[in-house]
Order: sequence, then structure tokens, then C-alpha cells
Amino acid sequence: MLATLIPLFDENTAVCAYSLFAQKQNFLLNPSMLGTGSLDGAGTILGLEVVESLGAGTLADNQEVFVELSKISMFSPIEENCSLPHDKVVLLFDHSIPAETMYIKRLQQLKFMGYKLAIRNLAIEQFQEYAPILSLLDYIMLDYKKINMTAAQNFFSKVYPGIKLIAVNVDSLEDFEELSKGKAYSLYEGDFYRLPITKGTTKVAPLKVNYIELLKIVNNPDFELTKAADIIGRDTALVIELLRMVNHMAVNSEITSIRHAAAMLGQKELKKWINAVVSHQLCADKPNEITRLSLLRAKFAENLAPVFEMASLSNELFLMGLFSVLDIILDKPMKEALAMVNVSKEITEALVNKTGDLARILDFIERYETASWSELSRQMIVYEIKEGPVYDAYVDALAWYRDLFGSEDEKK
Repeated sequence: MLATLIPLFDENTAVCAYSLFAQKQNFLLNPSMLGTGSLDGAGTILGLEVVESLGAGTLADNQEVFVELSKISMFSPIEENCSLPHDKVVLLFDHSIPAETMYIKRLQQLKFMGYKLAIRNLAIEQFQEYAPILSLLDYIMLDYKKINMTAAQNFFSKVYPGIKLIAVNVDSLEDFEELSKGKAYSLYEGDFYRLPITKGTTKVAPLKVNYIELLKIVNNPDFELTKAADIIGRDTALVIELLRMVNHMAVNSEITSIRHAAAMLGQKELKKWINAVVSHQLCADKPNEITRLSLLRAKFAENLAPVFEMASLSNELFLMGLFSVLDIILDKPMKEALAMVNVSKEITEALVNKTGDLARILDFIERYETASWSELSRQMIVYEIKEGPVYDAYVDALAWYRDLFGSEDEKK
């Protein structure tokens, strides 16, 4: 199985929900799944299966989770297979579920049980046909690239004012800002929040200068613990995080100084911790999803190292994933941003030129994030890798992120 979370934002670019997309089989490797074999397990809602196996806290922090519903799985005993609060589950379907009596009645039952309903990929000319279903919906996803958003907005505000509109496939920040002006849309989905910076220069804030200096120090082949500890001591947030990390590793450690705490972690662990936590701090003035994306990519890339037979490069892959959005974090072009920290030539080639062995995994991760299952299936055949280890690598990254920063997220 493969599964990925795609974030949905509000007008302030705060993540309010996630769409969970999953695929059970590699259709290219198992052609029968495209025929009658596709009905095998069709009554299972994969999204709910993933939520139940991981725990909702691993996937999202008290946010709504959109899970895909098919014309077969919608008749499964959903309430028996879902421990999540019903109002946190949004059952998402498309026009493959026809506006016919038995389907409408089932949607009414699900609505009565407290589940929320959403539809996507519905053309304007189908609105009248789907009127009985539209009257039950909590959300409708409108494709920014395929639909007249103004006409759709006017229609729903007059005919179905209770439906919340979601603009999807919003790829540019300019389009997002234009759409959000009218406050007609509740949520947005697209790559607008992580577009690379390609021109212009900006000054780095004073505190960020300390962070960058720290990254440069620890990414040297043999850095001095004391030097790193002294820079950590300039920032209260980093000191708190360091002490918390050390106390988590050793109870009653009686830390006497920041240098003592750094020494307790050791050079290898301190380097890894600094790269993760400093990047988190650098993201402080960015949408929270940038932090999450950076850290998840780092751990996912590290976890994929043995899957791609690149175990010896796990540290480089962690940094590559971590710094894959450094251009956004520092508001600078990627080449310029990477020049401010000490990273290997291989990492630079992967992030700037998209070349080299590391770039293969970066491309794989980016396609995984957008649930590009067909291309991922092709790549898994080419690289001779299995779905199971890839899924495990992603799930472990989700759990790692939750354990690393879960308490901070709950406070926000």
C-alpha cells in the first residue's frame, strides 16, 4: 500500500485539514488490478484503514481528514471500521458515484451518522443532475484550472450557501491571493505555499544569521562541540529544545551547562538535532506546513536510503530533504540559500540542478507527496523496489515528526 497526506489551507495559509490518498496495489506490476481484479478489496476504505493502523494523531493534530469513497466502499460498515470522531472524517467522492436513489439514501445515512461529505471533479453542467447530492454536502472541491471559479462561487452562494468551497490546483501565490480576497473559499490546495524563489534578494534577520552560522559549523566534517554550544546559548528557544532533548535521553542527567548538554548528545546526534531544530526555527515566520514538509522530507529521504540501496548516504539524504525548501525558508534562490550553509556537492547538485543519485530520491518523494501513483509505480518497477518498505518509510517519518514536535504543535 502507498498513502500520502495532502494539506488543505485556509486564507491565512494555516493547515486546517488533510486529504489522505492511498493506493493498495501497483497497477503496472499487477495489470489484473485494472480489470476485474480491481474489485478485490474494493469495499475497503483505504484512507480509514491507514488512519486506524497509524492512529489519527500521527496523521493530523485534531484536524479533519478527507478520505476517498468509492461506489462500492460507501456501502461498507464504515462506522465499525472508524474510531475517529465522525465529525473529523470527511468522506470524499466524485461523479463515479451516480446521483441515483440507492446512493443518495446511503449518503443520507452517512450524513445522519455525523460524517461530513465532499465531492470533487464535478463539472458545472452536472450541478443540476447532482442537486439531491449537493444538498447533502459539507464541501465541494472546485478545480481552479478547469472551472470558472467566479461563476461557481456565484452559483453556490445563491443555491447552496451551506456548502463550503475548496479551491484546488492553485499553483501560484498570486492566484491564491486573488482567490482569498473575496473570502468565498474556506480551504485551498495547491503548490502555491512552496513555490521556489527564483529572483530578488532579501536580508536575513539577525536571529536567522545565528542559525545559519550554526548550520555552517555542524555541517563541517569535524566540528567543535563547544563552538556549536556557544552559538546555541545565544537563543533561548534553542537552549530549551536542547535541554528537553537531553533530558528525554537521560533522566536525572543534572546538566550543568549548555556545553555539557551538547557533549551528552555527542557530535553525531548534535549535528542531526541542530539541522532539524534550526530548520524548524528558521521556518517560524512561514506557514507551518513548510516546517512539516521540510522535516518529513528529511526523515522520509533518510528512511528510503536502504530501500534505494543507498544506506551509506542516509545522512546526506536527510540533509537534502531538510534543505529542499531552504529557498522558501530564507526567501532566496536555492543556489544562493545553499551557499549560506555547508552542504556537500551532491546535495547542491540534487537541489539546484536536479542531477545525481540523490536527485532520484528527491523526485520520488515529490511525486509521492502529490499521490502521483502511476509514475511512482513505474519508478518502483525501474528501481526494483517494493511498496511495503516505501509505505513503512513514510509512516515512520510521520511518527518521527509527531514525536519530535508534537507537543509544540498541540499548543498552537
